[in-house]
Amino acid sequence: MREFTVKKNDAGQRLDKFLSKALPSLPPALLYKSIRLKKIKVNRHRADGKQMLIEGDTVQLFLAEEFFPAEGASGKGAALGSIKPSLSILYEDENILLLCKRPGICVHEDAEGNENSLILHVKAYLYQKGEYAPDDSLSFAPALCNRIDRNTGGIVIAAKNAEALRIMNEAIKNREIDKFYLCAVHGVPKQKSATLSGYLIKDSERNTVRVFDKNPPKGAKDIKTRYRVLAFTNDLALLEVELLTGRTHQIRAHMAHIGHPLLGDGKYGVNRLDRALGYKHQALWSYRLRFSFPDGSDHLLSYLRGREFTVPKEEIYFLSPFEGRYTL
Repeated sequence: MREFTVKKNDAGQRLDKFLSKALPSLPPALLYKSIRLKKIKVNRHRADGKQMLIEGDTVQLFLAEEFFPAEGASGKGAALGSIKPSLSILYEDENILLLCKRPGICVHEDAEGNENSLILHVKAYLYQKGEYAPDDSLSFAPALCNRIDRNTGGIVIAAKNAEALRIMNEAIKNREIDKFYLCAVHGVPKQKSATLSGYLIKDSERNTVRVFDKNPPKGAKDIKTRYRVLAFTNDLALLEVELLTGRTHQIRAHMAHIGHPLLGDGKYGVNRLDRALGYKHQALWSYRLRFSFPDGSDHLLSYLRGREFTVPKEEIYFLSPFEGRYTL
C-alpha cells in the first residue's frame, strides 16, 4: 500500500484528475476499476473519482508497485539544476511570471522532441531559486498559461502555483486579459483602422489555416481581428492588432487574406526577398498585455486588475524601418 498526502498545489481538483497526473503509467480503465473496488480510498474511506481533494487529504492506493515511480528515479531536480536558465523576465511576483519570448524558441517541447523549451527554462529558474521542488507536488508543475508560435516573439504568462494557473486559464477563457500585437505587413491597408470578421479552418496535415469571408466549410470557426495603422513607409506598414478571438495563426492568415502578408512570413506570404534582407521570422510580436478582471472579482490575482505591461521597443527587431514614425 502507498499513501499520498494532498499538498497545496495538488488540492482543488478531482481525485481522478489528480491520480492521472500522479500515476501516468496507470491505465484510466484500471484507475476507475480500482476506485470501484475500493483499492483507492481517500482518508481511508470509499472514494469517488469526481470528489474534490482538499489540502491535507490522504489517498490510499492498494495497487501493484509497477504503477508507482521508483524512489528517486525521476532525477528531475538534478536535471533542472544542471540547466542555465535563459529568460527575459518582464514582470515577476510570488504567483506569476511575465516572460518575453524570443522568436525561434518553442514554448513547449516540439514534435521533434527538442526539449530546449521556454517552460523547461522556467522550471529550471524556479527550481534554482528554491520556488519549485518537483517532489513536493505530485500533479502540479510550473506551467504556461498562453502560448505563441515558435517564430513569434512576445509576452508569455507562466503560473508558479496551481491556483494562479486555474485563475489565469479561466481569465483567458473569459477574455479578461487583453492582448495586443505589433506586426509589419507588406503594403499599406486602405483603411487605417478596422475590425475584420471572417471564418478560419485548420489544415492539421499542412499546419496551416484558411480564411473565408462567407460560406465557410463545415468546422470553420469565426474570427475577429482589430487593427490600426501606426506608421508606414513606401511598401510596409506597422500595425497594432488586438485579437478579439484567439485562433491558430489568426493574425498571419487574416492579414494575408486581405492582401497584406506579414514581413518575413513564408507560410502565408512569399518571403525570399524578406530573408535576403535578414527577416527570418514573421514580423509579429505580442507586445502589450492588460489584466481586465471584472470589478468586484476577488481572487488570488485580483491585485493585477487594471495593470498593463509592455515589451521595451528595443527588443522588437522589425521596428527599425519605422524609426521616428510611430508612438507606442
